[in-house]
Amino acid sequence: MDTAGLWQSDLGYLDTANYGLPPRPAIEAVRTALSDWEVGRTSWEVWDESVAVARRAFGRLVGAGEGDVAVGSSTSEQLGLIAASLPDDAVVVVPEEEFSSNLFPWLVQEERGVKVLAVPAASLVEAIDARTTLVATSAVQSSSGEVAPLEQICAAARHHGAFVAVDATQACGWLPLDAGEFDALVAHSYKWLCSPRGASFMAISPRLLERVRPIAAGWYAAKDTHAAYYGPPLRLSPDARRLATSPAWFSFVGAAASLEILARIGVEEICRHDVALANRLRAGLGLEPSNSAIVSLEMPGSRERLEQAGIKASARAGRTRFSCHLYTKHSDVDRALEALSG
Repeated sequence: MDTAGLWQSDLGYLDTANYGLPPRPAIEAVRTALSDWEVGRTSWEVWDESVAVARRAFGRLVGAGEGDVAVGSSTSEQLGLIAASLPDDAVVVVPEEEFSSNLFPWLVQEERGVKVLAVPAASLVEAIDARTTLVATSAVQSSSGEVAPLEQICAAARHHGAFVAVDATQACGWLPLDAGEFDALVAHSYKWLCSPRGASFMAISPRLLERVRPIAAGWYAAKDTHAAYYGPPLRLSPDARRLATSPAWFSFVGAAASLEILARIGVEEICRHDVALANRLRAGLGLEPSNSAIVSLEMPGSRERLEQAGIKASARAGRTRFSCHLYTKHSDVDRALEALSG
């Protein structure tokens, strides 16, 4: 895998699960856009072209058509559209360890009768039954790095006629995913997709799309955005773009460049690279190999030792969390292991 010249990371950056590092073309694209904005050299229509480019590249990464993808600014915003469209007596099953962006949107609906059943992630499949309206889970858990048994979850949900909404923010960009297996696949791009914060994507199935009310609809949700500036009637896009919200243009300028690079490299190859490095770290720590690019463990005093060595990692749920991506090298992992053994 040739990524020479694409990334310039500090030695010891093992924190993509916190935020990803941009490839050089993304930085250059954003700098150009900012320079043009500063002096009024261009108009927003040029920046807006990046939204379509990013949408197509995201679709290639997850196997979704451009018309099946809506853009937004955050995962909670996009999942909130689905949550607000559930019937009052809906039952939503979620892991109790779930990150709040895929938990709070469902919980705020409880005041109107929606029931949210939070269970241990290990018991999620067993908790899906005939009462379940929707299952919401992360593809990869933020705190532990555990990869969800998505095939089993989807099989149980289909058996009972339930929808499946997956937050792929900690997965999309390194874990192969097929959006067609889920009713909604939502991902923010500032982690493994190596983009600026403010660009998120939702691939949604036709059967769920027809039930979701585009309650945040504006001009960007229209069939022809440039013909929808003023006045009635309502004229929404017939596809997933009806759920889009007006984009943060500079975020998508960066996202377009990053996502095209990731799509060109290919998720399968990225997965092999990331997981191999994570397993190198796990082996050095005396842990069994895993299928995740994230390594999470309890190790008292580790944060201080890592900081002293200049290693970037995260503290989550009382554990130290490492994460490896395209710009991670063997030397980064080895440096972390040396710091932890000191």
